[in-house]
Amino acid sequence: MQSSIRPIKVQGERARTPNYEVSVCVRLIGQIYTNCAAVRRRPNDYTGRIADMRIIVVANQKGGCGKTTIVINLAACLAREGQRTLAVDMDPQGHCALGLAVPEEQIEVSIADALLADDAAAPDFSRVTWQISSNFDLVPSKFDLSTLEQRLANVPARERRLRQRLETVRDQYDIVLIDTPPTVGFLTQSALFAADEVVVPIDTGYFSLQGLSRQLDTVRSIRASWGKSLAVRILANLYDVRTKLGREILAELRKRHGDAMFTSFINFNTKLKESSSLGQPITEYDPASSGCRDFVRLARELIAADKPRSASVPAAAVLPDTEERLLRRADALAADANKLLATTETLLGSGRLTAAARVNVDPTPQETERKIEMIYGPQCLREGTVFILRAEGAQDVRLAGDFNNWNPERTPMRMVRKATYQVQLPLPPGRYQYRYVVDGRWEKDPANQKVAPNPFGEVNSVVEVG
Repeated sequence: MQSSIRPIKVQGERARTPNYEVSVCVRLIGQIYTNCAAVRRRPNDYTGRIADMRIIVVANQKGGCGKTTIVINLAACLAREGQRTLAVDMDPQGHCALGLAVPEEQIEVSIADALLADDAAAPDFSRVTWQISSNFDLVPSKFDLSTLEQRLANVPARERRLRQRLETVRDQYDIVLIDTPPTVGFLTQSALFAADEVVVPIDTGYFSLQGLSRQLDTVRSIRASWGKSLAVRILANLYDVRTKLGREILAELRKRHGDAMFTSFINFNTKLKESSSLGQPITEYDPASSGCRDFVRLARELIAADKPRSASVPAAAVLPDTEERLLRRADALAADANKLLATTETLLGSGRLTAAARVNVDPTPQETERKIEMIYGPQCLREGTVFILRAEGAQDVRLAGDFNNWNPERTPMRMVRKATYQVQLPLPPGRYQYRYVVDGRWEKDPANQKVAPNPFGEVNSVVEVG
């Protein structure tokens, strides 16, 4: 079912016993993970407006890396997160309009008309804008945009026109996303001149690294010639976790450009292609799909990255670096129960334990060990080897290792209680390497200190079955 969309005028608004000590330890760990979950939800809690509209161009001179799909679905997810979002199509193919069911024959005024006219005669931007959904508007393009460079050949400072047009709607939007053609011509240069930030999508295929190198060279050249500051972020797109090549390229991208890489990445997902063919963003076509979850995570990361600039960030807000510290603290607590018990007195103070706390029945050592082990990590039991992972907010958790040919599709993990995933495997005696795959992201077991290096510059967790 296609979206029903009408062109409208844009409006700007819108007792100190072993049992007690163990219970204290467990509560401490739970509290830390609760704080981490609150951090992950934090982007939804901000309601203030960003002081300055952010203009973000999605650019890569290599074709086929999913620029238009990213603009459409990222804009839809940003809008769902409460950001007033405008998508501007600077590609003459007009695929943004096509992917959002905006019929070309009904587009009377396009971005080309807005850029071609002089400042005094430029059409009001509301005439160029189509409303797609709440908080999500589109400025479409038509094929006549391909002739704009020739028609403005003798116009001075022609690259500045897009920026000038966007300045007129600065108070109406929080974020502008600009789609660009797969070339480094006038249209892409206009978009880069207008932008404050550049997102370079990279498909995890064979030619991606070379294409990225050339795109970064282009950005450096523009910085030098215009004296313009552009923040560059790299987004891994069309990632297929099942292929060795995809995993190698993602590892290489992180190794070369770790600081510039988004933590989020977009997995290959057929639902994204289906949604575009039906003229709907993924948030409408299949909001429960993994593709939608990928774009929601990306949208929240993009919003969070700009929080220091926001005029309304609460002073007590916990930012992502704090989340990482909390997670490392939780891992350290769970990995060494003896250290937890030893520090309980220091954390609580000797005078704060009440008589009521002392009436608990002491557990056996086996029960105590089992309670602590049930928090995290692999367990070698008579029935088989049990893998347990706590993953707050995860939608899909899988296990990959040399015991299943590193194919996470073969070993999904089930949720046994809130945010805790488990799977039991009948592994024969031996030494095995493994990793968890949480919503498509590969990671080592945070509760297992036994690791071994892998060919991708990272480490695998190790379990020994006796």
